[in-house]
Amino acid sequence: MKLITGDFKDVTVDRLGINGEGIATINRMVIFIPNLLPGERAKVEITRVEKNYAEARVVKRDNDSKDRVKAPCPIYDECGGCQIQHMSSRLQMEYKEEIVRNAFRQKTKLNVEKSDIRPTIGMEDPWYYRNKSQFPLGTRHGEIVSGLYKPNTNHLVSIEHCMVQQRDTTNINNAIVRILNELDIPVYDARRDTGYARTVVVRSGYNTNDVQVVLVVGHEDVPDLDELSDRIMALPNVVSFHININSNRSSVIFGYRTVHIAGQEKMDEQLDDVHYHLSPRAFFQLNPAQTEKMYREVVEAAALTGEERVIDAYAGVGSIGLWLAPHAKEIRGMEVVPEAVEDANDHMRENGYSHVTYVEGRAEHWIPRWVKDGWLPDVVVVDPPRTGMDHQLINSIISSKAKRIVYVSCNPQTLARDTDQLMKAGYKVNYVQPYDMFPQTSHVESVVVFEKKKKKKY
Repeated sequence: MKLITGDFKDVTVDRLGINGEGIATINRMVIFIPNLLPGERAKVEITRVEKNYAEARVVKRDNDSKDRVKAPCPIYDECGGCQIQHMSSRLQMEYKEEIVRNAFRQKTKLNVEKSDIRPTIGMEDPWYYRNKSQFPLGTRHGEIVSGLYKPNTNHLVSIEHCMVQQRDTTNINNAIVRILNELDIPVYDARRDTGYARTVVVRSGYNTNDVQVVLVVGHEDVPDLDELSDRIMALPNVVSFHININSNRSSVIFGYRTVHIAGQEKMDEQLDDVHYHLSPRAFFQLNPAQTEKMYREVVEAAALTGEERVIDAYAGVGSIGLWLAPHAKEIRGMEVVPEAVEDANDHMRENGYSHVTYVEGRAEHWIPRWVKDGWLPDVVVVDPPRTGMDHQLINSIISSKAKRIVYVSCNPQTLARDTDQLMKAGYKVNYVQPYDMFPQTSHVESVVVFEKKKKKKY
C-alpha cells in the first residue's frame, strides 16, 4: 500500500541516519523519523513522501531505548542546532564511527571490517565548546532578538542560553542585542532593503579569553555607530570590533567587505604552544579542545623527519601548517580567502618559519605549476570544506606522486567519494580516526592517512 502524507503508522526503528534521525521501513519504503532511537517503537504521522523515502514525526513513543537520555536544553526540540542530545554519550560515539564506516561501505571498495577504522575520540565534557556564535537577528513584539531559525521554517528561535556555545560568546551576544534595542538600531529587512543590524558574530579565545565581535549589517551608515562601538568595546574581554556589509537577499552570513571599527584588527588565540592572530573572516576550528587533539594526530600522521616537502591545501590561516612547520623541510600552502593568506604568512613570520609560504588561489592551480617547476611534494595535507576535494585537485595530487596524504574531513560522504578516487589511483588507506568535533550534533570529523602503494618488482 502506497504511503500518503497524513497517514498514521506504527513503526520500529532499526538504525540511525546520517542526520541523527531514526530509520524504519514500511513496505520497503525507508522512513526518516527525528528523535527516535534503534529499538524504539512509535506511532508516527507521515509528513512527506518522495519516490524513494518518506519523512514522519513522532505522535507517541511506546518504549525508550536504554541509550535515550533527557535532553538538558529546554529548546532542543525547537532550535535545530543540535540533533542528538537525546542519545547517550556512548551511542553518540558509536553512531559517529558507524557513519564513517557506512560511507566507506557505500562509496568505496575498502574492506571496512578488516581496515583500521578506529573508535571515535570524544570529549570528557561535551558541552560549552563552540568558540564562535553566528546568530541572526529578528524582531518579536517590537524587541530585537537573536537565535537560530527552526529547521525548514522562517521562524527565528530566540536563544539566550546555548549549551554548546562557549559562555563568553553567548553572554556577549546577549549584551549586544540589549545595546541594539537600547539604541533603537533597526533590524535589516532584505525584502525591503531597509534597516541595518542583520547578524551578530562573536568569536572567543579558548586560551586567551580575547573576544572579537562582527556586526553584519545591510547598510554601512549604521546610526549611532560611535556609541554602539564604545559600548561593545566596554563589554568584558572584547578586544576587536568590525562591521561587515551584506545587502544580499541570500542566507549567506557575510558580505564581501569588512570594516574595522575599534580595538585590534585581529584577535589572539593559542592552541598548545601555537599562537594565532585571527581576522574576522578567517576560518578557525570551532572546537579548540578537540582541535588540539586532532592537530597532534595530523602531525603524527604526517610522519615528518625534517627532510620532506609538504603541501598545506585549504590552509585557512595556516592553522595546521604552524603545527607541521617545526618538522618539515619546506611547506607551501594555498587558500582562496585573501585575509586568511595574509594571516597565514604573518603567523609564519612571527614564529620565525622562513621555509613556509602561503599563496592566494586554488590548489588545483598551484600544485601543477609547482610540479612543472620541479617542486614535488612528499606529503600533502588537506582540510577541505564539506563539499570535499575538487576533482581537479585530486588529479593534481595524484599527478604530484606524493607519498603520503593526510586528509582532515568534516563530511564522511565526500571523504568516501574522494577516497574511492585515491584508491583507484594507487593509494591505500592506512587508518581512519573519527573525532567528535561537534558533540550533541550529527557531525563527525575524521583524519585519514593515505600512502602510495609501492610498485611490485618482478
